[in-house]
Amino acid sequence: MQNKPNDHRLWRALIYSFDGLRASWREESAFRKMVLLLVLLAPVAFVIPLTTLERILLIVPLGMGLQIELLNSAIENAVDLATQDIHPLAKKAKDMGSAAQLINLILLAVIWLLVLGSNIA
Repeated sequence: MQNKPNDHRLWRALIYSFDGLRASWREESAFRKMVLLLVLLAPVAFVIPLTTLERILLIVPLGMGLQIELLNSAIENAVDLATQDIHPLAKKAKDMGSAAQLINLILLAVIWLLVLGSNIA
């Protein structure tokens, strides 16, 4: 079977994705902290007797935190490329990316407290 042109593009896209993950791991402490949070909390979702839906509710915001952190870092890098000056729009873009992660972390905490609270009590 011969490789189709799209196979090459998919392979390159996968390589670029792993390049992004590597760069985030090396350069972004917030990304490493989100990975640590995932590594510490995800197993808890499987140790405590929970329904499948409850496990999903606990794990999805952890994965979303990684996604949001990647997007936040991409925004910050794009803004830094566009301007090194302190500009109100640059600050706004960076602050909004950070706010997205804050909202996710608040939701993560609320979901974990509600799910664990209803199962431990």
